[in-house]
Amino acid sequence: MSLIEAQVAPAVTDPSTRTPIRKGLVLALVCVAQAMVGLDIAIVNVALPSIQRDLGVGQSMVQWVVVAYGLLLGGFLLLGGRMADQLGRRRILLAGLAVFTVASFSAGAAQGGGLLIAARAVQGFGAALIAPAALSLLAVTFAEGRERHRAIGLFGAVGGVAGSVGVVAGGLFAGGPGWRWSFLINVPVGALLIMLAVVFLARDRAADRTTRLDIAGATTVTGGLLVFVYALHHGANHGWAAGSTLAMLAVAAALLAAFVRIEARAAAPLVPASTLRNRTLVAANVTAFLASCAFLSFIFVGSLLMQQALGYSPTTTGVAWLATTTTCFAAAMAAARLVTYVGVRSLLITGISIFTVGVLWLTRVPADASYLADVLPAFLLAGIGAGLFAPTLQIGALSGTSRSESGLASGLVETMREIGGAAGVAAVSTVLVTGSGIDGFRAAFAFIALLATLGVLTAAIGFARRAHPGAD
Repeated sequence: MSLIEAQVAPAVTDPSTRTPIRKGLVLALVCVAQAMVGLDIAIVNVALPSIQRDLGVGQSMVQWVVVAYGLLLGGFLLLGGRMADQLGRRRILLAGLAVFTVASFSAGAAQGGGLLIAARAVQGFGAALIAPAALSLLAVTFAEGRERHRAIGLFGAVGGVAGSVGVVAGGLFAGGPGWRWSFLINVPVGALLIMLAVVFLARDRAADRTTRLDIAGATTVTGGLLVFVYALHHGANHGWAAGSTLAMLAVAAALLAAFVRIEARAAAPLVPASTLRNRTLVAANVTAFLASCAFLSFIFVGSLLMQQALGYSPTTTGVAWLATTTTCFAAAMAAARLVTYVGVRSLLITGISIFTVGVLWLTRVPADASYLADVLPAFLLAGIGAGLFAPTLQIGALSGTSRSESGLASGLVETMREIGGAAGVAAVSTVLVTGSGIDGFRAAFAFIALLATLGVLTAAIGFARRAHPGAD
């Protein structure tokens, strides 16, 4: 039996019935939840040498502390978004927070590499439930237009800076109380969020009709995404022409092709055909993939540049990223207001273009680079650009989306962001190893600039021009 029936309902009451105070509490709750998810993508990168030393694991194993989280997060986001629509946004958010919090404690207490990697995988699954449910809650809590733009702007600002804040926090924890606190800090925060969600989020109510969860579609797309993300990491480490890499890519392609075939015949598809006819949503997803390829690759290569080429310590590297973090947050808050007046298309083109200029700045970085003269300008430009495009992509993805499909739209765009990041890091890693010394870093930044340029083109072509920009 491929379909399972479940009573479903909207997770919150109509936006018009909510007080500004209650809306503000919902906004704060989901932003902190999103920050926790985003922080854990990057927070362990700087701490990996400490983890490797303390747990006595090899280099080939310690990388899975990062990969396991991203693998499960990227693979289950789409399913998490659809579950939020069909089983209730509040219910799925609470489930995700509970799983994430318990897994964080397990990761912090782990005494072996295998246990830590398993805990990180479970963390990733919990995050895949949290992220789309949180964004979907905003979509149904705030009315479309200026109110929603500002709410998603703050949400996007938090998500946009979370990765760079994670690098900062990871460096401070590794150099201070120890790497375990990179995970244990989530325990009190997660417990508090669960209590607040129980109190302030309206219960999921029974719907007037029964809808069904497409189990066959969910299984094939989740399996395909998991294998694809794993293949990306495998290819970066073992070669793209390796038989094992090609076999995994073939399996991923077969599973995703099966998903398309199942969706065409399903009575209640996981991804309805109407979703793919939404030009704005499709354009947002393609642009999100390319922009995330570029941005997460930029953080990855930038961190390596400072530590391997410029000799920065983990703590200094983390502090250096504050330039990107602060400008990204400020730009994202500005984007939430600007998008109503200039439109999604124009703001995306502007933001990704500014980011591209910042990346190009580093294609000429000297071997004896000065942070103030050679690195800081690039970090500032990258932060401004990312701050402009991160929330704008989410606003674009949810524009014109019905309440019943807001979780799906949220899951789609978050999936493209995560898979885009994994693809970008895998690809740029290959570029890095083909070069030597500072030349390898210059080539990597040039490749990232190319990815960002493609993002500008997809935004320009994919999003329709509007006579009234605020309609975007």
